[in-house]
Amino acid sequence: MYDETPEERPIAEVQWQTRVDLAAAHRLAAMEGFSEGIFNHLTCRVPGHDDRYYQMPFGLHWSEVTAGCFMEIGYDGNQHAGTGIIEQSCFLIHGPMHKPASQAGAVFHTHMPFASALTRLENPEILPIGQMELLIANLTAYDYNYDGPAFSDSEGERLTAALGDKKILMMSNHGVVTAAPTVAEAYNLLYYLERVAQVQVYAMWTGRPLKTLPQTIIDQSKARLGSRRYGDKDHSYWHFEAMKRVLDRKEPDYKT
Repeated sequence: MYDETPEERPIAEVQWQTRVDLAAAHRLAAMEGFSEGIFNHLTCRVPGHDDRYYQMPFGLHWSEVTAGCFMEIGYDGNQHAGTGIIEQSCFLIHGPMHKPASQAGAVFHTHMPFASALTRLENPEILPIGQMELLIANLTAYDYNYDGPAFSDSEGERLTAALGDKKILMMSNHGVVTAAPTVAEAYNLLYYLERVAQVQVYAMWTGRPLKTLPQTIIDQSKARLGSRRYGDKDHSYWHFEAMKRVLDRKEPDYKT
């Protein structure tokens, strides 16, 4: 089970649980339709190290990913553990994003359809038209300049700067990134970002005026939504644990 205080457990146990959680995130993202063939990348820092992260071997579908398949890739591009092909655009984007001593323990990059549809608009911003939109908007940064595919780590550095201290990055004409301390939170953000984008796209499809919330409600709600905890855990913990139980019934081999 995911634990918010992993430093209290043996590092080998923490590393394996991180692998299990990252494999679950891949499987769940595939089930939700967030994946794009064999492309896009979900990565996480290797606990106990400050120079490497977990990356799946290129060529796997996300529905095939297991805890044992991940390679350990150094921020310098060296392969420290595991076997398989290192997908270069993953390394060039994720390596720089994992480097800073920041919240980016887990970095998820997808081209999921509804959020990516918004990135194709002149104004890709999450609009304040509903409750969950307020939370997501408060955590979101925007990169308005598409510089083409990642051919060097300068693109990852540019995206890291664009993300700043936020946890979500809308990448113009491209896709999205969620970055958070844990796999659970990065997945939770990915899930709700896509739901928010889906509702916004549906509302825009009606062609009718969107009902924007008053600024006073926006300010009050952002503060309250951002501090939600249930017991001693963040809500992302409960969501991810519930989704892993669903996965345990359907695809328990993700833990192998």
